[in-house]
Amino acid sequence: MPELPEVEVVRRGLERWVCGRTVAAVDVLHPRAIRRHLAGPGDFAAQLTGRRLGVARRRGKYLWLPLETDGPTGPDRAILAHLGMSGQLLVQPHEAPDEKHLRLRIRFADDAGTELRFVDQRTFGGLSLHDTVPGDPEGLPDVIAHIARDPLDPAFDEAAFHAALRRRRTTIKRALLDQSLISGVGNIYADEALWRSRLHYDRPTATLTRPRSAELLTHIREVMNEALAVGGTSFDSLYVNVNGESGYFDRSLDAYGREDEPCRRCGTAMRRRPWMNRSSYFCPHCQRPPRPRAAS
Repeated sequence: MPELPEVEVVRRGLERWVCGRTVAAVDVLHPRAIRRHLAGPGDFAAQLTGRRLGVARRRGKYLWLPLETDGPTGPDRAILAHLGMSGQLLVQPHEAPDEKHLRLRIRFADDAGTELRFVDQRTFGGLSLHDTVPGDPEGLPDVIAHIARDPLDPAFDEAAFHAALRRRRTTIKRALLDQSLISGVGNIYADEALWRSRLHYDRPTATLTRPRSAELLTHIREVMNEALAVGGTSFDSLYVNVNGESGYFDRSLDAYGREDEPCRRCGTAMRRRPWMNRSSYFCPHCQRPPRPRAAS
């Protein structure tokens, strides 16, 4: 599933090619693409037609396009997009052949010659229209108001993050994937940041000191910025940017997917363990598991 770097790459593409354009027509080709818009395809198309798209925004793994208004209170509605496992938002010329798994098409009132397409092979992603948080200048959809800010957000509160870690009776990787605590970090980048921090995924959060949590945040930001610089991580053709191009960060991964390969720091064979219906990759030498607690 795309994580923060991949979604941010898509957001930047939308900002360049789609924002500021007025919707002329919407063609819903598969109802699952808008299943979260309960009023149905006709209402979805009617509410979008004639509206101008604002600057693309992102919080964690979610991105949205505010629908601009002329009033002083900010956008009142927004298109929320979640890419799921295989969703793609592509900017294509009108004459380009339809993709095999094309689910929705948005055409614009200008003469730029391109349209926005939502392609989704597994149909886990989708688009929906939502009211925005009153007075929010970015037009944040109200349904994701509970999602925490991500570590690349200038407004991310490091002190509050550390305090929350210390309060919670959980383990560090579970905390990193809790989108109400810190957003945008998924399985791949959690493993990468933990390897760089020499932290085992089962380390209790209550044992982290303030310097250790600050170091972990530094590594999370580093790995995400490095991934952003090369377009994100693409293990197959399902994640691409708006131009259909893949990312290349999978060539730089230090932990994820490297089972039995030598640790790039100490040479010990990397291990994989089942974890919450996923996998965790770690170095058994650099990332020592926590000691079992003595029975009371």
